[in-house]
Amino acid sequence: MRADRLVSLVLLLRQRGQLTATALSRELEVSTRTVLRDIEALSAAGVPVYAERGRRGGFALLPGFRTELTGLNHDEAVALLAAGSGRAEQVFGSALASAMRKVVDALPESHQVTATEVAQRFLVEPETDLLSRRAVAEEVSGAALAVVRRAVLAGHRLRIHYAATGQEPQWRTVDPIGLVTVRDRGYLLATRGGADRTYRLSRVLAAEELDEPAQRPSQVDLDRVWRERCAQFLSTDHITVLVRVHPARREELLGTALAVRAEEPDADGWLRLEVTYQDSWHAEWALWQLGLSAEALAPQSLRDALRNRAAAIAARYGPAGTT
Repeated sequence: MRADRLVSLVLLLRQRGQLTATALSRELEVSTRTVLRDIEALSAAGVPVYAERGRRGGFALLPGFRTELTGLNHDEAVALLAAGSGRAEQVFGSALASAMRKVVDALPESHQVTATEVAQRFLVEPETDLLSRRAVAEEVSGAALAVVRRAVLAGHRLRIHYAATGQEPQWRTVDPIGLVTVRDRGYLLATRGGADRTYRLSRVLAAEELDEPAQRPSQVDLDRVWRERCAQFLSTDHITVLVRVHPARREELLGTALAVRAEEPDADGWLRLEVTYQDSWHAEWALWQLGLSAEALAPQSLRDALRNRAAAIAARYGPAGTT
């Protein structure tokens, strides 16, 4: 891990010029003391790094110094740089930023600037959509994520300190299968005592990689496993709603639902969808937001709840002096 960090340190100085120890420690997610030790190690290895004293000082490389890294062609680099602008950091953390620096450095100097500029023309999964709904990214412990990722790749068992909803954090020993990132959330797919388990990475407070091998198949179709986990999740303690919605409000409806099971056009140009919500209250709240642009067709209990709510609102805002 230190070797990777030293390479990242050199690439940071090559691509950004002079940086302070504080700035380097922030980028590399280590202490300033560790940065200073790494600078000494680089100097001892013959890397021409020098210190500039003073209030605006810092560390820099002698002009012209270049590391030897495997090259990429221009289109490959653009694809990686554009992909790196998305939310894969939920699974890869600081490793993603380090990889992007290496991608840029691996290009011929004549392509470095153009590849970076071209990649800026692509935006993958922005934080806000056209309806100005901002996605709130979950905070994931960088230290815990690094351990989880290492155990997944090495095929080792894992102990995680996990905070399940409504419970005190507990240590659990699991057999990791893979990591999945969906929009702004990351998940660890694992088994525990032979039973399937899915853990939110944002709720993993700490992690320990064990020496013993994980009990898991040598090959895995992670996409199939994820689909099966999703189907299992949606079949437990949720409510399925049949709803009509105006096409202009379709995306808003989908933004509140857990899943869409079916969709087809209705006779009047509206859309008819079968969607899943967390529970009855969630469904009632979501459809109430859509007003007259949506109509719940089933279950009847949801129609009754919406009618009763509408009647209560109408009574509250009736003519003055009435109740």
